Amino acid sequence: MDASFMGQPVASHAYTINGTGMPASGYSEGGRPLPSDAGSTGFRTFRALRHRNFRLLWSGLAFSAVGTWMQIVAQSLLVLDLTHGSAIALGAVSLVQAAAFLLFAPLGGSVADRFDKRRLLFVTQSLMIVFAVTMGVLTAVGAIRFWMIPLLVFGTSATLSFDQPARNALIASLVPKDALMNAISLQSAVFNGASILGPALAGLTLSHLGYSANFFLNAASFLAVLGALFFLNTEAVAATPRPQGGLLRSVGEALHFIRRDAVLPSVVSAYAALLFIGPSVILMVPFFTRQVLRTGPTELGLLFSAIGAGTVVGALTVASLGDPPHKERLALGAMLLWTGALAVFGWSDSLRVAVPALFVLGMTQNAAGSTTMTLLQTRVPPEMRGRAMSLNTLLIMCIRPLGDFPAGAVMGWLGFREAVLISAGLVGVALLVVTARAAILSRDRKEALPDG
Repeated sequence: MDASFMGQPVASHAYTINGTGMPASGYSEGGRPLPSDAGSTGFRTFRALRHRNFRLLWSGLAFSAVGTWMQIVAQSLLVLDLTHGSAIALGAVSLVQAAAFLLFAPLGGSVADRFDKRRLLFVTQSLMIVFAVTMGVLTAVGAIRFWMIPLLVFGTSATLSFDQPARNALIASLVPKDALMNAISLQSAVFNGASILGPALAGLTLSHLGYSANFFLNAASFLAVLGALFFLNTEAVAATPRPQGGLLRSVGEALHFIRRDAVLPSVVSAYAALLFIGPSVILMVPFFTRQVLRTGPTELGLLFSAIGAGTVVGALTVASLGDPPHKERLALGAMLLWTGALAVFGWSDSLRVAVPALFVLGMTQNAAGSTTMTLLQTRVPPEMRGRAMSLNTLLIMCIRPLGDFPAGAVMGWLGFREAVLISAGLVGVALLVVTARAAILSRDRKEALPDG
């Protein structure tokens, strides 16, 4: 890491490049200025799509997200078929996935900062095709066994540990700073919209063509991302300065920088508490349907649709906000609303209450996640974005699955309502503690500033 950069005051974020004195986040990775969207009269919600490179990548990711959801559904059902409905087997697959991210995500972020992100994505997306085709072939010929699935999931998750930080860091170089939160929200809207379309298509494919077709279609969907990467304007994705020292040392430098930031420690800690202590909807909704409503798959689908609709609305709402100041307040406010929605859902005993509660839950979690990711992107220098995004990957893909294990145990021990209300209370306390601590630190910083 450049010594002059380490000498900059952490709270100012006055990162400059090429001696211009302008913020580095307003530039592509190669130092080429990106046109600002400030003052644009276009439709605010989709303004990041005005930038050709982001529009290409966003379109490719839209196709790939549908294929990803098709494989998620098919893989889960295949595990249940092979293990005669074993929930423990599903949990084991999730644990393998979390372990892979825990092992490789920090290294993935460091690698993303050291190498050309576009070329790195060519490699990772190609490997994802190999894993999906392998799963499809093994299933099609009847050779698939349960033990093979965790192995393939481990390989896929290890690859994603490099893919996701590189992909998210690349997006920051395709749009100007004032459109970054819009771009991140639109990316989130695509994935969450695919969570509605993908499972529906998976069900149709499973009923007519079988498991292997879903895996092959997912493999084909990665070609859309590869095509988008091929046609990107390479001037906008030139390599950033490489961090100095070894991989592990560079990871430590990024964590040290984030820890010294004026905003990130409180926001990241609060988001981590939400993800670890708050049970995921994948865990809660089936329990709620079975233990509280005592209904079947129709109601289960309705509840998941409410979550999906909420996440899309949340993503589009954040996308329409532009580049608001004090994003940390937006993130913490969304987390507090999420906690309230979780408590309402835990207390509910009917669809009339549960559906709107889950809608708000999906909307606020998406808003909190998109804003947290934006802060991680914009409050670190460009050469550190990959490592910052690896932290985001760890939060979502590792902390959340690990948190579901104790949450599921408490649900089995105390029951659904008690477990969810306890989780909501603990998350609420954690958020209040983090918010209070952030306010005290902010006051202390202001008092430490020289007068005048």
